[in-house]
Amino acid sequence: MDETLIATINKLQDALAPLGGGSSSPVDLPQITVVGSQSSGKSSVLENIVGRDFLPRGTGIVTRRPLVLQLINRRASDKKNDLLDINTSSHGGQTENNQDEWGEFLHVPGKKFYNFEDIRNEIVRETDAKTGKNLGISPVPINLRIYSPHVLTLTLVDLPGLTKVPVGDQPKDIEKQIRDMIMKFISKPNAIILSVNAANTDLANSDGLKLAREVDPEGSRTIGVLTKVDLMDQGTDVIDILAGRVIPLRFGYVPVINRGQKDIESKKTIRDALKDEKAFFESHSSYRAKAQYCGTPYLAKKLNGILLAHIKGTLPDIKMRIEHSLKKYQQELSLLGPEMSESPTSIALNMITNFTKDYTGILDGEAKELTSQELSGGARISFVFHEIYKNGINALDPFDQIRDGDIRTIMHNTSGAAPSLFVGTQAFEVLVKQQIRRMEEPSIRCINLIFDELVRILSQIISQPQYSRYPGLKEQLSQHFIQYLREALIPTNNFVTDIIKSEETYVNTAHPDLLKGSQAMAIVEDKFHPKQVQLDPKTGKPIPQTASPKPSQTATTTTTTSQEDSNGFFGGFFSSKNKKRLQQMEAPPPVLRATGTMTERETMETEVIKLLISSYYNIVKRTVADVVPKAIMLKLINKSKDDIQKELLEKMYNNPDLGDLVKENELTVQKRKECIRMVEVLRNASEIVSSV
Repeated sequence: MDETLIATINKLQDALAPLGGGSSSPVDLPQITVVGSQSSGKSSVLENIVGRDFLPRGTGIVTRRPLVLQLINRRASDKKNDLLDINTSSHGGQTENNQDEWGEFLHVPGKKFYNFEDIRNEIVRETDAKTGKNLGISPVPINLRIYSPHVLTLTLVDLPGLTKVPVGDQPKDIEKQIRDMIMKFISKPNAIILSVNAANTDLANSDGLKLAREVDPEGSRTIGVLTKVDLMDQGTDVIDILAGRVIPLRFGYVPVINRGQKDIESKKTIRDALKDEKAFFESHSSYRAKAQYCGTPYLAKKLNGILLAHIKGTLPDIKMRIEHSLKKYQQELSLLGPEMSESPTSIALNMITNFTKDYTGILDGEAKELTSQELSGGARISFVFHEIYKNGINALDPFDQIRDGDIRTIMHNTSGAAPSLFVGTQAFEVLVKQQIRRMEEPSIRCINLIFDELVRILSQIISQPQYSRYPGLKEQLSQHFIQYLREALIPTNNFVTDIIKSEETYVNTAHPDLLKGSQAMAIVEDKFHPKQVQLDPKTGKPIPQTASPKPSQTATTTTTTSQEDSNGFFGGFFSSKNKKRLQQMEAPPPVLRATGTMTERETMETEVIKLLISSYYNIVKRTVADVVPKAIMLKLINKSKDDIQKELLEKMYNNPDLGDLVKENELTVQKRKECIRMVEVLRNASEIVSSV
């Protein structure tokens, strides 16, 4: 079961390898990432775990691409089945005792490398193929699988060693490039960090440990390896480090001994080196008590256990992430649509039909995706009608443009040569018509706001991925739609203007809601001459008033009238003349204005007119606020819903340039290829993880 889990992760790594293993991969797999400086002995540790020389050697940066190393323990029952493979393999170079061990590269499917020298050469060749021979680096990994009865099933990622100084043709920022690449791998939450450090240097200055602590400050997913323990000064050891008294790590440290350069030159085998390593720890005074916890075999066993535990803890989350990513890319692929196999007319017809459906749906509140964050579509149009327009009409006040003096002047002008005995209807009509005309501007403004909202709906629809697939067709659809709306504005404006003009043309003084003249007079009379109600002292009830005025009242009225004659409408003009000039009867001036103080009668008549204007204007405001939105709905919104499909078909369907318009966006083509690749990879990964 345990080996099955690691084998599953290995298969997932192979399946996800086309994604490059970097940030583009949607799934973070559990893996042991190996970090350390160039001189720390990183490659030797890996070779000791495998038990074979297979990694490139040399000066400078040797590992220039991540190496995903999958070690697979072969059981004895598997060995017989592979003899045929060895005998029939076209690849020569088998060496003694290697019939049970071979390597396979993901980029060379079906080929087995029995000679580990050939594995080294293939790593160098594939690295150069990606990075060139100028010692550059690349984050795209090489996947190598090694089958052997001498290894524990394990997955390791060997990363380039940290360097400080560029060598040869390397770029000046090579240190930053390597650091960024390492950080991408070890910063993933599912990465176990294997920090390789030389024991004969100060642990606090270890490059690998510094990087590990940046992404894992508590050391909860870092395991340390101490190399070159045999090269420490006599009398010194790493007991304090192993006990966690220097820089503690959750998984602790494992001391190992690698082959030195002299051992490599003398062709000392790794198996012999491992025997010497075991003898060293068993005989050393500082380590012999804990020798079973030292050396490469213990390190491999510990790494196997750590990886297994990590896989068990993360597999459910990995499965969920794969399914989530697969669903996401399948949906995106569905929106992008299949590669163009339909005729241009069929594509145009589908886009026009879908647009009409989306447009109608948004206006009617039946859109595919309704948001709770903001108003959209028909709801915004309703807001324009019932909040912006209605309040705009209600805010019109006739008396912010009509002064009492204007009313007084019009009353005299409309009465003609003979001063009127009663309040004139004509003055009321002249004034109210002037104010009704003011409603035309906000009504036209309302039409323009609705036009803007319809264009906004257009933008909302064509921003969807399926419309971006054919940019030429999308542009044509947008242009024709806006052109149609502009043409529809003309009859809409005329209709709304006629509504205002009809209100202005005929003032319905018989309207049942209009304040009656007698009511207005009574209100004004009561305002200027409030009745004094006298109570009977005996009963406490009001005493009826007689209609006949008292003599004193008559006298007062006569006096008042006399004063009004001298201070009335024209009183101001004559008051400055002396009697002699008055007798000459000079002609009136070219412009004759009312300058005198208004008499009580004029004041009362003015107030009556104002009451009537206010009453009728409120009636018209209610009517206009109700009818204009209906007119816009009829002439612009509903008409566009009914006619837009026919209009677009006429303009686009038989367009001679239709073939050019349905060319796919390059970005769409690229996105579809990427989605197809991701769906294929993730579907394969889903099948692998579902088998567990």
